[in-house]
Amino acid sequence: MSLRKLWTALRGAANNGIESAVDTQSIRILDQELREAKKELRLCDENLTKIMAKRKMAEKKVNALNADIETYTNHAISASEKGDEALAIECAERVADHEANLETEQSLLDGYLSSEASLKDNIAKAKTSVRRMEQQIDQVKATESVQKAQVAVSTRHMGANSKVKTALDSLERIKAKQEQRSAELAAADERANEENDTSLDAKLKAAGIQS
Repeated sequence: MSLRKLWTALRGAANNGIESAVDTQSIRILDQELREAKKELRLCDENLTKIMAKRKMAEKKVNALNADIETYTNHAISASEKGDEALAIECAERVADHEANLETEQSLLDGYLSSEASLKDNIAKAKTSVRRMEQQIDQVKATESVQKAQVAVSTRHMGANSKVKTALDSLERIKAKQEQRSAELAAADERANEENDTSLDAKLKAAGIQS
């Protein structure tokens, strides 16, 4: 491998490592933001509960004031019908006081109702966003896990293929050596036989049996 190719390979590995680290850090940041968002939503739910409690108390006051206004209005009418103007005026003054208080309490109630409705709407939207964010984070994590598993399997497969190829190459070398050894042994046997035949012929010639 040339130096340029080696440098390119090393640089690519380094970039992949950096990107992987950045991706991992990004997921951690998203997890942290998700936890903080859920914490804020819990606080919002607590605040909403408090506002709803105050709204209920304001409703009770408004209902009580309306009931008192109706009651003392009827008392004023009854007193007036009986000719007791002083009592009728006193009842009318009580009605006027309650009506003034009612205006204040109704204003508070309207404010609580408006805040409650707005907060409920905002919380619902925020919870939807958090659920989507959580779903996307889970999907990214799952995809990352699957891809890591695929890379691991692919790497092992490539390693296994490399080992198999190396083993096959070794077997071929062993077979070639064995064939070479077999040929050498056969040649040695052939030479031994030739030497034996030559020695026998010499003996026969010496004995005058073979010319």
